[in-house]
Amino acid sequence: MAGSNDKSDKPDLSEIRERINSIDEQIQSLINDRAKIAQQVGVVKGDLASAVDYYRPEREAEVLRNILERNKGPMRDEEMLRLFREIMSACLAQQEPLRIGFLGPEGTFTQTAVFKHFGHSVRALPFHTIDEVFQEVESGAADFGVVPIENSTEGSVNNTLDMFLTSPLKISGEIELKIEQHLMSKFKGLENIERICAHEQSLAQCRGWIREHLPHVELIGMSSNAAGARRARDEDGTAAIGPEVAADVYELDIMVNNVEDRPDNATRFLVVGRQLLASSGDDKTTILVSTSDTAGGAGVLHHLLQPLADYGVSMTRIESRPSRRRKWDYVFFIDVDGHAADSPVADALTELEKTSSLFKVLGAYPKAIG
Repeated sequence: MAGSNDKSDKPDLSEIRERINSIDEQIQSLINDRAKIAQQVGVVKGDLASAVDYYRPEREAEVLRNILERNKGPMRDEEMLRLFREIMSACLAQQEPLRIGFLGPEGTFTQTAVFKHFGHSVRALPFHTIDEVFQEVESGAADFGVVPIENSTEGSVNNTLDMFLTSPLKISGEIELKIEQHLMSKFKGLENIERICAHEQSLAQCRGWIREHLPHVELIGMSSNAAGARRARDEDGTAAIGPEVAADVYELDIMVNNVEDRPDNATRFLVVGRQLLASSGDDKTTILVSTSDTAGGAGVLHHLLQPLADYGVSMTRIESRPSRRRKWDYVFFIDVDGHAADSPVADALTELEKTSSLFKVLGAYPKAIG
C-alpha cells in the first residue's frame, strides 16, 4: 500500500555483514595470490639477487596510474593509492625489505615521504645529514635515499642540489607531500600548554593559528620537529608541532589536526638511487648543465636552452648554483617533461650537450603520483 511504513525492502544487517565477510575473504585470498606470484620473480632473478633488483620504480608507477584510471569510487584516489602501495610494499618485502635512507631523525616529514612512496614494509634508515644519505646509497648500505628538494613556500634545498655536483647517484623518483602540521602532546586540554617546541619553519607556518588560539605560550625553535616531539614526551607543559608520524614515534596524542596557516603548503622530495630508469610512460628528466662562457648573462642562458625550444620540450623548473669550479661560474639544474631516452627530449638533449661545457642527466623518472 502506497505510503506504508513497510520495512521489508530494507537490507538485513546480518546479510550485509555476511557479504562483507565474503568479500574480505576474497580480498585476502587475492592478496596472497599476488604475493605468491611476486615470489616467482625471486625465482626468475635467482638467489643472488637483492631487494633492489626486484624493485622497478617505472613499473610501479605504471601500475599506480592504471589503478587511478580504474578507480570509480566511492573510495578516493588517495585512499586507493595508499592501499595498493602497501600491498606492493608487503609483497616486495617477502624477498627482502628495501633499505631506504632518509634525512632524519625519525618522526620527520621526510620519513612520512618514505612511507608514502615505498609503503611501510621497508627498513627506513634515518641519517643526520643529506650528505650522509647520499654516501650510504653510494656505498650500497641503503638501496635508495629520500631527501627534500624544494618547499612551495620556502624554496629550494640547496644542499641537495649541491650534492649532485659530485655524486654519481641518479634521481629515481619524486614525492610530493602536503605538509600537514598537527599539535601534539602527552596531556589533554589547550589550557595546559605552556610552551610549543618545533622547527622554526613549522612554527612560522602555524603562527596565525597559534596567535589566535594560544597567544600566551612560549615558542621554542628546535633542530627538528622530532626533537620538539621528544621534548614534549619528556617534559610537562610542553606541546609539539609536526607530522602524524612524530606522534606515533614519540607516543603523543594529537590535540588539534591541521594547525598550519596555509593548506596548500607542500614539499617535494627526490628519491636517489644508483641507476637510470627506463621510461614509465609519464616521466620527468632532470639535467645538470653549464656553459664555459659566463659573459652575456641572460643571453648565454637563452642560447644554452634554445634546443629545448627548438624541439618543443617543456621546461618545468630551473635553478642555478655556484659550480665550485671557479668564482662567478654557475651550473643550472633543469627539469623537463618527458624521458631522456624518448624523442623529442633525447634529440633536444643531444643538441644541448653540444653547446655545454658540463652536461649530465641526473635522472629520468616517473612523475609524482598522488
